[in-house]
Amino acid sequence: MYSDIPIFLSISFVVAGLVLLAWSADAFVDGAAALAKALGISPFVVGMVVIGFGTSAPELCVSALSGFSGHSNLSLGNAYGSDVFNIAAILGVAALIRPIAVKPTIVYAAVPALLAITLVSCLLVGVGSGFSRMDGLIQLAIFAVLLPLYCWVDGKGKPMEDSDAGKAEANVSMPAAVAKLVIGLLVLVGSSHILVWGAVDLARELGVSELMIGITVVGIGTSLPELASAVASARKGQNEFVLGNIVGSNFFNTLAVVGLAGAISPFTEISPWILRRDMPAILLLSVSIAVFGFNWRRNGQPGRINRIEGAVWVLVYLAYVGVTIAVET
Repeated sequence: MYSDIPIFLSISFVVAGLVLLAWSADAFVDGAAALAKALGISPFVVGMVVIGFGTSAPELCVSALSGFSGHSNLSLGNAYGSDVFNIAAILGVAALIRPIAVKPTIVYAAVPALLAITLVSCLLVGVGSGFSRMDGLIQLAIFAVLLPLYCWVDGKGKPMEDSDAGKAEANVSMPAAVAKLVIGLLVLVGSSHILVWGAVDLARELGVSELMIGITVVGIGTSLPELASAVASARKGQNEFVLGNIVGSNFFNTLAVVGLAGAISPFTEISPWILRRDMPAILLLSVSIAVFGFNWRRNGQPGRINRIEGAVWVLVYLAYVGVTIAVET
């Protein structure tokens, strides 16, 4: 689908795609939050669903376009690479900025759910000759059930009234909110197209796999909205928003992003390293959220992820990227 272009254009497409993705995702989130506020949707739902969806929209668009154009490893690398980056890099950096308080529902509900959906993805990706359209539909169905269930469980606690999600601009009119939403979505799709084209050609030029480009360049690039919002929230001490955004994003990436891409175009050629390296990394990092955030002195009380744990996560991510580069080259 994507023709060969000069390497300087490939790099330009990747950079321009990432910049436009960041801008369009921000506009999309602002428009969605303002629209939700105008319609009277609660701040908690805005934070978990609207913002969670908005910051994961780049992964959705890139993976869907990659799958549709037959670049399955780029699609999967983008989704799973974003999952690893979300926990190890984003939560690590957020904890380094300010220690993160972890409420019990994260340890007892969110982490087990993340482990379960990752294991289901392992099973669907690893069994058979590929990832079929039915496998994609199964993941989308699980997402449709788990998301409202998790929102209900987590919403039984204190709402995130002080989060950025609850501070959508009150003066934004309905037409302006809809315009932001539509323009943001259109630019999001277009910039994803440019980014995928540049990334695919860059992999050809450098002689490396699309999986490595997806995990590193594209995976990190599409996670920039999560990084920006997590850093801003960490600086303001908004712990629930930091963890809620990352947990929601990983739910979305693993189930909806991969599921939709597979439902659009089944994956027939899947790198074995996805099961050998990437899935185990996601499982271990998900477990580490519970281990680091568990209150070992007072069971059932909120825990705390300190700067030491944040540094460990960042070092783990650097090691993961190093192993990926060593293996894929």
